[in-house]
Amino acid sequence: MLKRKIIIFATVCLLLSVNILSFAENKTIVLGGKNGWPKLSVERGVTTGTGRFGYTAYELATNARKVTEYTDLLIDFDGKTPVDKTDNYVIKENNLLPTPKSVMGRGAAVCTGHSKGLVLEGKEGSLFGTEGLTGSFTIEFWLSPSIAENGEVVLSWRSSRNNSDKVIYQTISASFFNNRLEWKFTNVFSGYKDNDGEVSLSSYKSVVPDKWAHHVVSFDDSTGLLEYRIDGKIEALQYLTTSGHEQSGSVYTPELGVVADLEICPSYIGSIDDFRIIRTNIEGKSASVAPLPAYPKQESMSSIHYDTYRRQGGRIETQPLLVNAGSVLNSIEAEMNEPEETSIQFFVRGGNNYFSWTDEEPAWIPVELGKNITGITGRYFQVAANIYPDGNGKKTPSITELKVNYKETPLPLPPFKVFATPSDGTVTLSWSHSLEEGVGGYYVYYGERPGEYLGDISENGKSPIDVGNISTYTISGLSNGTVYYFAIATYSSVDNSIVGSLSQEVSARPLPQRKK
Repeated sequence: MLKRKIIIFATVCLLLSVNILSFAENKTIVLGGKNGWPKLSVERGVTTGTGRFGYTAYELATNARKVTEYTDLLIDFDGKTPVDKTDNYVIKENNLLPTPKSVMGRGAAVCTGHSKGLVLEGKEGSLFGTEGLTGSFTIEFWLSPSIAENGEVVLSWRSSRNNSDKVIYQTISASFFNNRLEWKFTNVFSGYKDNDGEVSLSSYKSVVPDKWAHHVVSFDDSTGLLEYRIDGKIEALQYLTTSGHEQSGSVYTPELGVVADLEICPSYIGSIDDFRIIRTNIEGKSASVAPLPAYPKQESMSSIHYDTYRRQGGRIETQPLLVNAGSVLNSIEAEMNEPEETSIQFFVRGGNNYFSWTDEEPAWIPVELGKNITGITGRYFQVAANIYPDGNGKKTPSITELKVNYKETPLPLPPFKVFATPSDGTVTLSWSHSLEEGVGGYYVYYGERPGEYLGDISENGKSPIDVGNISTYTISGLSNGTVYYFAIATYSSVDNSIVGSLSQEVSARPLPQRKK
């Protein structure tokens, strides 16, 4: 007999659960695609680009340089006119044109070969705005030459300094010769007299027209190493020591003379992007110019590999998506592009009150696209994605559209008719039951102004009052002579936080009753 009762009880529970699920409704929230993306909660290391079918997509942002405490000059060419982000240099003349065809960031500059190109004046304390010893330094930029013709100049600085009561001329230049970029430092390294004081570094490989390449020349004043790299690979190097070798002899330190303008692209045809100068010291000591701090050894530019995209990737997080209470997250889908070796990993979480959420709570759950998700319920869902490039940092995946599939319990309908009967300090409400299946009960709202149900005077409690699954209810403790306004909402048997819309409003004024 007991076994039979257990079976019957289990059957009833199953039927109830099937009944609840029967009126649940499958819904989808679409982000991106033809409707565009809403504002996201987190956009870290990402940007927008063109995705599938020409729609806006989220992808990794390029590894554009940022200003740090070690930066002497940074021009990223992302705006309409060039600006030094460090404010260490003043733009005196600009003959460059902006272009959106960049390798880093949102823009680059087109150099037309116009005389002087971009002319910069360094302020006191900057590398080219101060006389004397420079300490370690690094100059880097991206180039995409149109021709790379002999004599085209990408960088030029010309000045002079006194040496034993004798004026000697100084130059620093980077120009093309035989399809190679050649760096020349003339009378820059104090005490160096070989080759009439000129140090020259030329790239080993030819420069390819209409192809972006990253160029960096770096000097380490602790070892005397001057080296030139393209795309992270050493093209040429020289030890500027009295012995000409590493860790042997004294270092010829760079010393700049009279302050002079720095010219970028004075006679170069092509594009340039992310021009940067850094004051470095790989032993961690202060540079020769006091206002500029030391540069950590582990960040020395002499060992840099410049990835187009940061290999640690980026992340997006949607805003919490509002749904009906009691909703269940089923799955997510995405329209995206994943080149070989790239990856996108998705995460979800949910709950009832996102105002109390933190970065860690509720916990993010990793999910697979199109696979069934369990255990995520509530009034809010949130989706995140980690976006990773390939191993070389050259390719980025992208997300064009995101679909969030969930099962929602429909909001129950309110009572069709509501009646209010006043009496001495009370009002009795009656209503027709909601026609909705799965009704759990009713909330009674009351207040002293139309549409404002903020009542708290009743002996029954503050508005709204959970009266259970009934159709008549008396509210007592009201003030005679005051008109009150009432409305009723239905809540679901699944969860009393699943509340439907309000019924029509009714009003009543309690008054003392004549004794019979």
